[in-house]
Amino acid sequence: MAQLQAIGASSSSSKISFHRPRICGTPTYWDNICCFKGSNFHQEVGARLSGFCGHVNIHQNSRQICVTRNQAIQCVLAGEKGTDAVLSGKTDVYGSHDGSGLRGKLNKVVLAYSGGLDTSVIVPWLRENYGCEVVCFTADVGQGVMEMDGLERKAKASGASQLVVKDLKEEFVRDYIFPCLQAGAVYERKYLLGTSMARPVIAKAMVDVAKEVGADAVSHGCTGKGNDQVRFELTFFALNPGLKVVAPWREWEITGREDAIEYAKKHNVPVPVSKKSIYSRDRNLWHLSHEGDILEDPANEPKKDMYMMTVDPEDASNQPEYVEIGINSGIPVSLNGQELSPATLLSELNEIGGKHGIGRVDMVENRLVGMKSRGIYETPGGTILWTAARELESLTLDRETMQVKDMLALKYAELVYAGRWFDPLRQSMDAFMQKITQTTTGSVVLKLYKGSVSVATRKSPCSLYREDISSFENGLIYNQADAAGFIRLYGLPTRVRAMLERGI
Repeated sequence: MAQLQAIGASSSSSKISFHRPRICGTPTYWDNICCFKGSNFHQEVGARLSGFCGHVNIHQNSRQICVTRNQAIQCVLAGEKGTDAVLSGKTDVYGSHDGSGLRGKLNKVVLAYSGGLDTSVIVPWLRENYGCEVVCFTADVGQGVMEMDGLERKAKASGASQLVVKDLKEEFVRDYIFPCLQAGAVYERKYLLGTSMARPVIAKAMVDVAKEVGADAVSHGCTGKGNDQVRFELTFFALNPGLKVVAPWREWEITGREDAIEYAKKHNVPVPVSKKSIYSRDRNLWHLSHEGDILEDPANEPKKDMYMMTVDPEDASNQPEYVEIGINSGIPVSLNGQELSPATLLSELNEIGGKHGIGRVDMVENRLVGMKSRGIYETPGGTILWTAARELESLTLDRETMQVKDMLALKYAELVYAGRWFDPLRQSMDAFMQKITQTTTGSVVLKLYKGSVSVATRKSPCSLYREDISSFENGLIYNQADAAGFIRLYGLPTRVRAMLERGI
């Protein structure tokens, strides 16, 4: 890795030297800048350092200190007299002496915290770079007990002043999952929006916590290549546009796991000792997603041991299982005749569906940021509920309503995927979905067998299906002879066009 030396300048000049490594046997050399007061020294420094990555050696008098690129820039711009203050964190390039960090000053930051390596490192990074108090926040959206274990101890050991944990499972299912289910929202034919629905409920809670603790900023650990950064930040904008947002992955020099571990050790942050998964996973009560490693090549079949919520359909029970889902106005309310809370209903269906291998999806999707990505999703309970809701709608919605609803569902899914949960458009579409599903009440019995979900029975007091009309037997309501006149009128445009083509 290249080294850079910043030499404290005299009052008349400043000098930076870039030390480049040997490449293919070529000798090492120094690339020097020497500018004087009144010249474009600052611009030259910025231009040269813009492509530099790694650590920097600061030489001042007899001292040599290894710092980051940004710290080196601040030292050079601050001048020889200001270098001590910059390195001690007492000032920045603008001469601030108010306890600011290396990048500015914030009072208190609420950080979306998981307890993993990345968010553990973000805590001291925020304190160092923004001179702020860090309040860690963890949302329980059904990710499991293991991921919640020991979080407060980890957060405080990383330098946080406190950890706030909120149980959002019921709110998540009731106010986010069920509206999407009612709308029939599916992104790009397959994705049931598990992560997309979870981010706004977490971000909303972060805004609430920021108000409770008096924070002036929020922070997240999303990378600059994914969708989640957009979902978090659009929610922040919608609910409190005055909050500052810090996204370390778009700012810091850390480029990977080894850099993060080195930073953690340097700042006495306990490094998580759990085995690093080769996959990037996101889990909540609705689904579990898998990305990365061999999945990055769409030609690779997923490994059997990757799945965690569902058994392999080949290994599932040889006996089918029947479940009855009760639905009221498009919203699931009961399982096998027993009314349950939203989160409890979904949790039990996850267990039932998982043991039958239900809800596995392998897809290549178009990310909001422009690239394609391949992901594997396990959504056992969600797949069962989605199937039940659609089957009941086949009884309760007429043709025109169903077609319009399906068209709007595509846009609804797009809005949710893109992080626009709090947009007036999505909220207005909710009102439409609630109105047209008022009669979607009844029950559906589904058969679960080796990865498949098939409908066994469906019934509704609001059914538009009439056996006395649909029967092949003649009835009093439908006269088959009426069809002849209907066909002539319905087919009139077709006949007129054909007559024109034949000159009739």
